[in-house]
Amino acid sequence: MPVPDLFTVAVDGGDLTVARWGPGGDIGNGSGPVVIGLHGITANHRSFAALARALADDGVTLVTPDLRGRGGSASVGPRSGMAAHADDVARVLDHLGATDAVVVGHSMGGFVAGALAVLHASRVRSLVFVDGGLPLPVPPGLDIDAVLAAVIGPAMQRLNMTFAGVEEYEAFWRAHPAFAAPGAWTDDVAEYVRYDLTGEPPALRSRVSADAVRGDSEDTLVPGKVAEWVAAVDAPAEFLGAERGMFDQPEPLYPDAVVEQARAELVPHLVASRVAGVNHYTILLGEHGAEAVAGAVRRALSSTPSTEVAR
Repeated sequence: MPVPDLFTVAVDGGDLTVARWGPGGDIGNGSGPVVIGLHGITANHRSFAALARALADDGVTLVTPDLRGRGGSASVGPRSGMAAHADDVARVLDHLGATDAVVVGHSMGGFVAGALAVLHASRVRSLVFVDGGLPLPVPPGLDIDAVLAAVIGPAMQRLNMTFAGVEEYEAFWRAHPAFAAPGAWTDDVAEYVRYDLTGEPPALRSRVSADAVRGDSEDTLVPGKVAEWVAAVDAPAEFLGAERGMFDQPEPLYPDAVVEQARAELVPHLVASRVAGVNHYTILLGEHGAEAVAGAVRRALSSTPSTEVAR
């Protein structure tokens, strides 16, 4: 399993924890093309472990921050929203001495990527949206908490729960439908889950801030706001949609009609495809999904100049 180098970057409201996966996936300061990985709304940087392994022979530097309010950045705040995250990512690029990068955004990370491409356009060579970043088909009139419960369910529920030990927390996640299929639960997923825990037994809890999630939801679950960001994106962009949904149901989070509407009305230069055999989680955390994302990263890198990390 690739192990990242962790460091911190000063941002407004605290110090952001950032993981750096060097060439070969090992700790190091290797230079090369820079890829920024941005995780989902209740996730952390460990969701990119499978992608780091898939890109191990490509000589890229994969940089994956814990977004404010999550993981090692849980105490960073109180500012929330996509603009705040975009500003944080720009600070990370400054810290690295990198002028720009290919940006991969999974789920909420896709919305952060879109905001980054608008607010800090010169820092983005290309975008890879991974089952996120486009306006979601959210029913009108629902309040934020109701939408969160409908869209992410157990992922939001756990933020108010405590767990007696690591095994109990893993059991909670193993019961999630997204990881029920044979082979879906991997060492990468287990490490992702363990990294999310804080506190002491018997009162372990998630490191994700519920307030940060709610604050960010106003920018991600309100279609009109997302449309404004996406419509202003000029960078080359590719969308990879999972074949199955958040709970491994046959209906994807982004139906084809929703993706096509976004292309027609907001970002006509978007390239879109569907990844078979994966759900919203395993499109990034699973080996097959990560290989598909790695392919999109390679396509982005082949069409743009390499970005070197300053030594």
